[in-house]
Amino acid sequence: MEAQIPYIPKNKVRIVTAASLFDGHDAAINIMRRIIQATGVEVIHLGHDRSVEEVVNTAIQEDANAIAMTSYQGGHNEYFKYMYDLLQEKGAGHIKIFGGGGGVILPEEIADLQAYGITRIYSPDDGRAMGLQGMINDLVQKADYPIGDKLTDEVKDIKSKNPTSIARLISAAENFPEIKKNAFEQIYKKKKKSVIPVLGITGTGGAGKSSLVDELVRRFLIDFPEKTIGLISVDPSKRKTGGALLGDRIRMNAINNPRVYMRSLATRQSNLALSKYVSEAIQVLKAAEYDLIILETSGIGQSDTEIMDHSDVSLYVMTPEFGAATQLEKIDMLDFADLVAINKFDKRGALDAIRDVKKQYQRNHNLWETDLDAMPVIGTIASQFNDPGMNLLYKKLMDIVVERTNADLHSTVIASREMSEKVFVIPPHRTRYLSEIAENNRKYDATVTTQVDVAQKLYGIYKTLESVVGKKPTIIKAGIEQEDSIFAKAENKTFVSLLLAEFDRVKMDLDPYNWEVILGWEQKVSAYKNPIYSFKVRDKEIKIATHTQSLSHTDIPKVALPKYQAWGDVLKWNLQENVPGAFPFASGLYPFKREGEDPSRMFAGEGGPERTNKRFHYVSAGLPAKRLSTAFDSVTLYGNDPDLRPDIYGKIGNAGVSICCLDDAKKLYSGFDLSHALTSVSMTINGPAPMLLGFFMNAAIDQNCEKYILENNLQEEVETKIKAIFDKKGVERPKYLGELPEGNNGLGLMLLGVTGDEVLPLDVYNQIKNNTLSQVRGTVQADILKEDQAQNTCIFSTEFALRLMGDVQEYFINQNVRNFYSVSISGYHIAEAGANPITQLAFTLANGFTYVEYYLSRGMNINEFGPNLSFFFSNGVDPEYAVIGRVARKIWAKAMKNKYGANERAQMLKYHIQTSGRSLHAQEIDFNDIRTTLQALYAIYDNCNSLHTNAYDEAITTPTEESVRRAMAIQLIINKELGLAKNENPIQGSFIIEELTDLVEEAVLQEFDRITERGGVLGAMETMYQRSKIQEESLYYETLKHTGEFPIIGVNTFLSSKGSPTVLPAEVIRATEEEKQAQIKTLQNLHRANAEQVKQQIEHLQNAAIQNQNIFEVLMTATKYCTLGQITSGLFEVGGQYRRNM
Repeated sequence: MEAQIPYIPKNKVRIVTAASLFDGHDAAINIMRRIIQATGVEVIHLGHDRSVEEVVNTAIQEDANAIAMTSYQGGHNEYFKYMYDLLQEKGAGHIKIFGGGGGVILPEEIADLQAYGITRIYSPDDGRAMGLQGMINDLVQKADYPIGDKLTDEVKDIKSKNPTSIARLISAAENFPEIKKNAFEQIYKKKKKSVIPVLGITGTGGAGKSSLVDELVRRFLIDFPEKTIGLISVDPSKRKTGGALLGDRIRMNAINNPRVYMRSLATRQSNLALSKYVSEAIQVLKAAEYDLIILETSGIGQSDTEIMDHSDVSLYVMTPEFGAATQLEKIDMLDFADLVAINKFDKRGALDAIRDVKKQYQRNHNLWETDLDAMPVIGTIASQFNDPGMNLLYKKLMDIVVERTNADLHSTVIASREMSEKVFVIPPHRTRYLSEIAENNRKYDATVTTQVDVAQKLYGIYKTLESVVGKKPTIIKAGIEQEDSIFAKAENKTFVSLLLAEFDRVKMDLDPYNWEVILGWEQKVSAYKNPIYSFKVRDKEIKIATHTQSLSHTDIPKVALPKYQAWGDVLKWNLQENVPGAFPFASGLYPFKREGEDPSRMFAGEGGPERTNKRFHYVSAGLPAKRLSTAFDSVTLYGNDPDLRPDIYGKIGNAGVSICCLDDAKKLYSGFDLSHALTSVSMTINGPAPMLLGFFMNAAIDQNCEKYILENNLQEEVETKIKAIFDKKGVERPKYLGELPEGNNGLGLMLLGVTGDEVLPLDVYNQIKNNTLSQVRGTVQADILKEDQAQNTCIFSTEFALRLMGDVQEYFINQNVRNFYSVSISGYHIAEAGANPITQLAFTLANGFTYVEYYLSRGMNINEFGPNLSFFFSNGVDPEYAVIGRVARKIWAKAMKNKYGANERAQMLKYHIQTSGRSLHAQEIDFNDIRTTLQALYAIYDNCNSLHTNAYDEAITTPTEESVRRAMAIQLIINKELGLAKNENPIQGSFIIEELTDLVEEAVLQEFDRITERGGVLGAMETMYQRSKIQEESLYYETLKHTGEFPIIGVNTFLSSKGSPTVLPAEVIRATEEEKQAQIKTLQNLHRANAEQVKQQIEHLQNAAIQNQNIFEVLMTATKYCTLGQITSGLFEVGGQYRRNM
């Protein structure tokens, strides 16, 4: 396809872009946004997880021509239709809606949406036919119409703060100056009497002005519950294309409030920090009688003071990184600003910076008599929730506003419910941790190389001795047995004694441990030749047969060892490879796989808890081990409760299960004994992980309470108590909807609506609780770092989310939760967002070591938390995926043993593999199973601890029963039928695997060094290093796929005679109306039943957060009464909401 020329718009076009969800769509909308900008459009970008209301309000306030959304399976029909209806209802039906969302928006749904009024939904087939620029040209052309060319009676409406009228007047001023004259004359007349204060904020690019403004607005709204605020934010236009990125809105959370109006303006000229239409925009907001107006300029350089012409009070925002103190003499704003904020005050040199800026301010204003500390210069960390510096800045600003303008804005300062300085996740003196690990691992490898040389020399001397004396000398702990009679009989005694002396001299350079390795090699080999091998796991002796017999009666060894003779080769193999179950765990964590337990996971998540429960029982029927993997719908993923609002309603139970309370969790896992040694549950959830974990733990505890009740024949007594509880509350008792599926014995359903402590004596309940916590097995994803880098289901501020993770781990240590992983450090989502295998592995391990450093800094013991960490990788078909697990195990083990001094259990990196979702294509979906099979083979050969094979139809729908069976059959056939898989270390001893292992291991260590240069994982996240690298790699793959240089069968080559269009699945899984209604009913019942406890529990939670207590401990009780959404919103108030990045 030849390069397409961008369409040149005739009018100034403004488009709002956003993603309704997350994942690859976050990357996709960023790519689209860049192309839309480069096509000359002013783009207001909102990022991911945006509600219809937020997008519509933005489009109206910004007077946009169009909205461009990426949406994802799960409520897309409701989402787009609700957006259309809301625009019509708010009198903005002229705004066009465009969308795209991969193969999950089916062709008939596209037709239905376009018939409803959506301008265009683009499908993957459109992308193939039109190309990216072609799609964008089509979109921009359709959105290219004038705005502001007609005015009716907008001026009358503005006093009622009608956003449509305010927006239209500003557009008229920008686009059609001759039309606006009459209207603005009326506005000038009204405005003469006005004393509405304007706060001007300017500063260097990247100083964090948007976050700082957001924090000021948040405080203003809390401080003045009745007052309103208007914001005008200016960003530079691109001279080359005329496009602009109006990027301030994405950083703001507080503006989504009916008392706030915000308008973004592009400068539409170069080298200026303000648009020439700013004064008109301010006049309009003054005429609308907002109580405070904030004007934020585009950050350009040092010298701009134009903002002074428009504002009553001015604030200059800078960072500590301004260079030498002499640079301050060039900053004009230090002559004029009423206040200076040094934001990002956690950066190096902040204390020196504030001193230098105060001195410069003192010089500029000739305040020689005034104490330096009294200068109006304040250090702030706007990115930190409830930062005391921000509180002080806000208070001082409001005081100056009142003093200058006599406005009725007397601030009653916010009570100091916060921490007093930067809370470092990684202490500053530890930011080199990744390079230290790289140095440690390279040192180990270098030591191995020198030791191997020594061992090889010793073997040479040994073989020479054998040749000279004609027999093998005996080797013992001290070296060669010199008293051996063979030496006495030797003819050439002088030469022999020289050789023996040389042997002893060289052996001085060999580590005694390594000599033990050489001595024990033959014994090790014979242990695997014996019919039975016994070993211990957690103090339990396990005996396993070392061979299996094929149909041809060949004894196939489960572990095959190399046939090396030379000591150097033997030593190198033992130090860098070794047998499964021995350091550095290159080929697996345990000596043998457990018999009767395959690594297969049963994956489900759709509709309400009952439907997913049925699916779990269906896929695990007849299998001894129940390994349940749970996918949640996006309502749950973002910590929301089900709601009738269409954009939430549409997502309930789609592309995952809807779980909003403890009863849902009880129903979801009913009939599975959660304390059984062969049951393990994995929950793919991140932001709200602590809440879901609380639901799960309480469900498990109540199951054991139920067992206790049955064992002690207390059913009648308990039933009477439960009946009394519900009679008193006057609400309906919850129940499992529908028939119990086959295999579900009802365990977990007896105590629906109540918890064990309400029906059993407290001492009995506590004993059951303690036992349960030490028995449950499974994992909750919870990895918030990769969310911020890739997938984006963050809901809380990153620091608060990390603190919650630390609280969970601390609780696990205190309560002896040994078999449940507190985090599944995930590369899967990094790969899904487009990273290549090396980047996936490097970023994931770096995140893992970040948790290690954070938990250590909180005073936890590495041997206590190490075993609670697990990993989760994606397996594609690239060559590096053949070794991803073994490289991860080696790097982790070497670092944990030699750098952190961890014990053997903490050195073992346990990892789960899911076959690649990125290689599931919506074209020729049947071929996806072939790719999945090859990826599963990689994973099984590399001894992953558990495996989830994707269903072939997941590119289009939630997997169906038939496709899930096929996906599970893939790994069962490899494990049960493929002969070579009877051997458990098939990839050891292959030259290419060894070569790949070395290449990938070194590539990962180099990436560690690159991250260190950027200040460690969190430092790199600030400059969005990880996110941009992932997106670059994603675009590289997509480009090669698009041009055909990277062949993908059935997608860009070997197309069917029909051209391989997006396949229509025979069955599409969507949540039913009944399931959605049932979830809403569950919620309403619970709200009625627990109203009193909820208020109390949320207060306990907030207090625990403020007083730095363990939040998860309190959550364990709160999850008994509160719903997910209640807990989320309660914690937002004390932990802060996640701030999106571009």
